[in-house]
Amino acid sequence: MPLPDSMFCAQQIHIPPELPDILKQFTKAAIRTQPADVLQWSAGYFSALARGDPLPVKDRIEMPVATQKTDTGLTQGLLKVLHKQCGHKQYVDLADLEQKWKNLCLPVEKFRALLQLDPCGKNMEWMKFLALGCSMLGGSLNSAMKNLCEILTTDPEGGPARIPFETFSYVYRYLSGLDSEIPAADTESYLASLKENISTRKSGLIALSDFFVLKRKLENSEKNSEGIGH
Repeated sequence: MPLPDSMFCAQQIHIPPELPDILKQFTKAAIRTQPADVLQWSAGYFSALARGDPLPVKDRIEMPVATQKTDTGLTQGLLKVLHKQCGHKQYVDLADLEQKWKNLCLPVEKFRALLQLDPCGKNMEWMKFLALGCSMLGGSLNSAMKNLCEILTTDPEGGPARIPFETFSYVYRYLSGLDSEIPAADTESYLASLKENISTRKSGLIALSDFFVLKRKLENSEKNSEGIGH
């Protein structure tokens, strides 16, 4: 005769007191991040939680933008997650970074294709990787810099998205240097114009409005010059 199923009363079942909050935070994080592969993302989430590392969680729900060069699945929000996880390091181990990339359910082949833009060894300067990621998001160098500012800024969302001019110029030189169609002289001229534009500020910060406005002014100036020439 089979033994009856064991019966337990509520008093006999011990529920760890921290479990409800862990599951609540996990559920909220999954909803905000909207991972393509919940199991893969969950493994990365709980691994990071156990180590005390920054979690692979977006700040808010976002929709992919239509300006991406290719359908990589990468978004500004996911790049921001990677920056929270890696931004405290000057150099990152690419094997570890690839695992973080996979934990965000991003295609590995896109990660490796991105690295081919500037091949390196086992480590890479984090700011350069972030710059390449921003270029993958943006349809132009200017758009890439916009994404960079919005990721790095400490201003509240919707604010001026200011970052140090030194950081801006470093990344701009790096990305423009990868484009053989952009003369180095043009890069330096553009950065000099930007620096002059913000020279009265003691903070040394550049905002989105500074380089977008200046970009339009430079383009209009070039058009006017062409008109005069004709």
